[in-house]
Order: sequence, then C-alpha cells, then structure tokens
Amino acid sequence: MTEPSPNQLREQSAKPLADFPAPEKSTVRNGPIVGVLAFAGIVAAVMQTLVVPLIGEMPELLGTSASNATWVVTATLLAAAVATPISGRLGDLYGKKRVMLVCSVLLVAGSLVCALATSLIPMIAGRALQGAAMGLVPLGISAMRDLLPTEKLGTSIALMSASMGIGGALGLPLAAAVAEYSDWHALFWGATALAVAVAALIYFLVPATPVAVRGKFDSVGAVGLGVGLVCLLLGVSKGADWGWTSGTTLGLLVGAAVVFLAWGWFQLRTSDPLVDLRVTARPVVLLTNLSSVVIGFAMYAQSLIVPQLLQLPTETGYGLGQNMFQMGLWMAPGGLMMMLTAPAGARISHARGPRTTLAIGAAVMAVGYLAAAALMGSTWGLLLSVCITNIGVGFAYGAMPALIMGSVNSSETGSANSLNTLMRSIGTTISAAVVGVVLANMTADFGRISLPSESGFHTGLLIGAAVATIAAVIALLIPARGYQKGIG
Repeated sequence: MTEPSPNQLREQSAKPLADFPAPEKSTVRNGPIVGVLAFAGIVAAVMQTLVVPLIGEMPELLGTSASNATWVVTATLLAAAVATPISGRLGDLYGKKRVMLVCSVLLVAGSLVCALATSLIPMIAGRALQGAAMGLVPLGISAMRDLLPTEKLGTSIALMSASMGIGGALGLPLAAAVAEYSDWHALFWGATALAVAVAALIYFLVPATPVAVRGKFDSVGAVGLGVGLVCLLLGVSKGADWGWTSGTTLGLLVGAAVVFLAWGWFQLRTSDPLVDLRVTARPVVLLTNLSSVVIGFAMYAQSLIVPQLLQLPTETGYGLGQNMFQMGLWMAPGGLMMMLTAPAGARISHARGPRTTLAIGAAVMAVGYLAAAALMGSTWGLLLSVCITNIGVGFAYGAMPALIMGSVNSSETGSANSLNTLMRSIGTTISAAVVGVVLANMTADFGRISLPSESGFHTGLLIGAAVATIAAVIALLIPARGYQKGIG
C-alpha cells in the first residue's frame, strides 16, 4: 500500500469530521486526564501573573533601568506568541503528550533560571523559556478531543479554558503575598515545584495521543511566522515607549506586514505548511479567530483598568486605596466565577451550539464593563463588575476551542487551537496599547505627579464594552452549519 501524498492529505482535511474514525477511548479514565490538564492550565496562567507584583521593583532587584526591566514581561509575551503555533503543529505531527512534556520541561527550566537569577539577562532568558511553554493549554484542549468521549468533551474543554482564569486570579494575590513577606526568588522556586508537578502528572496520568497526520515540520514557515510576530507584537507593545511615529516602531510594523505577506505566499505553496491557510479561511474558523482577537482585547482591558482603580490613592477622589495584595483579593473571585460557570456554558453549547455561547459570553462581558463604568466608585461595585465580566470570558473561552475543533479534522486540532490562542494573545497586546494610550493621554495633575483621570478610566471601560459588543456581533455571523455541534 502506498502512502498518501501531501495533496491527498490536504484533500482529506476538508472532509467532514464524521468521515474520520475516532480513537479508542473506552479504556481511558476521564477524571485524572481532565484534572491534570486543568492543573496544567492553572499553572500556565500563574506564570503569566507571577511578576506583576514585582514590576515596580524590578529595576532595583536586577540592577537595571525601568525601561530595560519591562523586557521581563515582553520576553514572555514574544516567546509565547512564537512558540504556541509551533508547538501546536509539532503536537499534530509527533503526538500531543510528547510535546506537552517538552513544554513542561521548558517551564521547569525557565522557572529554575529565574529562581537563580540576580541580573537582567538571566531573568529575561528564564521568562522567555516560561513563555515558550504556554503551548501547554491549547495542546491540552486538543488532547481532550483524542482522549475523551464526545459527551464529556464540551464540559472538559470549558473547565480547561476556565482554568486559566482561576490560575490568574489565584496567582496575583499569592505572588503579591510572597513578594511582600518573603524573598522574591521564592516565587520562582515555587513555580519550579509546580512545573515539575505538571511534568510528572502528564507523564504518568495522560495517555499518549494518536498521531493522525504525516508530513514534515515546516521550519521555514516557523521562522517566517516567528519573525513576523516579533515585529508586530514588539511594534505594538513598545510603540507607546518608542513613539508611534518613530522610525523603529513604523519599521517594525511595516516589516511585519511584508513578512506576513511573504509567509502567507509560502504557506499556500508548500506541501506541509505550518498553518494551512485554506483551513483557516473556512468561515467558522476565520470568524472564530477574528472574534478571538476581539475577545482578547475586551478581556484584557479590564485587567489593565480595574487594578489601577483599586490601587490609586483615595485622595484622587476616584481611587480606592488598596495595596497590591488587597487588589489581588478583590480580583480573585472573578477567576473563580469562570470556573464555577464553565459547566453552564458547556450545557448551552451542547443545546444551542458554541456559536450561541460565544455570543452570550461576549454580551455578558459588555454588561460587566458597563457595570464597572457605573460602579467604579466602590470596591464592591468593581468586584461585582469583575465577576460579571469573567462569567462572560468563561463562556467565550469555552466556546472558541469547541468551534475550532468542530470545524477541523482531528489531525489539525493542535495547530488550529494554537493559532486560535495566538489570536487571543494578539488581541491582548493591542488592548494593552490602546488602553495605555487612552490612560496616558487622559490625565489629571495631583501636585507634582500626573495620573490617569476618572474620565480616562470611564473611556477605557466604555471601549471595553464596545469591543465586547463587536465580538458578540461577530459571533452571530459565524455560520450555524459548518461545525460539529457535538463538540460543544
């Protein structure tokens, strides 16, 4: 029997999902798999918020300037953006469990490097390694499709997606407490222990996933995508510092456009592309990815605005005077709401389809932003609005991978989910830039210092509501037919 050609494999990818036999799942124990993968998602989210309490002190801790210290955050962002789609494709080619183990090893190495760091360069290197491990989450969601029965898949995906919310919610106050009452290196020693636990649990409790695709890894495509993403995200994230009209910022953004055009041309002509653009052009996948950019924007705007409102001095008239630890505690219930409401979102997806869940989630996020704009004068008001917004985020985050996996075949789930995760990351980066510009230009003077004004915060919250509304409209444009509703 001859092996299928790359073109035949590509033609197979356009077949309905039902044409492909499902892997044998009868002997798999569902509970441990879901628990381990959700724990991996929580740990990944904790890594994202780990340095937030330290940002202001990083220049002194690492003996560097404030502008250089920001690379501790930027390095993680760039590494995650580049590595996530690459790890997704590797998971499709060589097995998702194998690549998840590689990601967990990177997480261990990065955490250990940060725990031992006393200067800027090792810290940036460690944070970059931590970012390179962020493919754990989309790979875990994709592995669920291979390992779990269909009737359990929707709820499990929703729980896995919500785990990122609870990880972020718990990580912030815990990191703040450790940073305040212990040596900051303890944060990363704890992160190392968590990463080792993730690696061990995946190795012993997650079965190997079937490899449903043959081909070679597109190294040229990986380099091209990496270069394009670095240019784009660096230009967007650093534009405010360097100047939006500076030669460096404009050069990076123009360079990103040129690289992406050349990369797309190459992807359409290679036999084993890193990202099959023909698949991403399917209406369900295209509109879901577009909504992911907008959802990422809307979700992150809250994370930029509410913590500042909570921590600004009460003397401003609108700040609530909380310290970092207290702020984290006020934000934490929002992440818990994501976890608690995930099963409800899965039930809606099963009954009405994930498109409906995505639209409802985005609409709820808009309501949460409007509530924040109306109730921003009290801690309890902001707590309520954060909970409402995160219920919407939980619904949306559970629906997006269900839509993606319902419209691609099992051999493409790793790369397709990873690309969807990348779209959300691009949305968060754009959100940081836009909200940063709004708050930087709408300020009020308090003696010798200038702080974001009350109207600036109102404007940012209203932008979040508007963007979430746009996400709901995009969700409703997703074709009702074109994806396998059983996934939800």
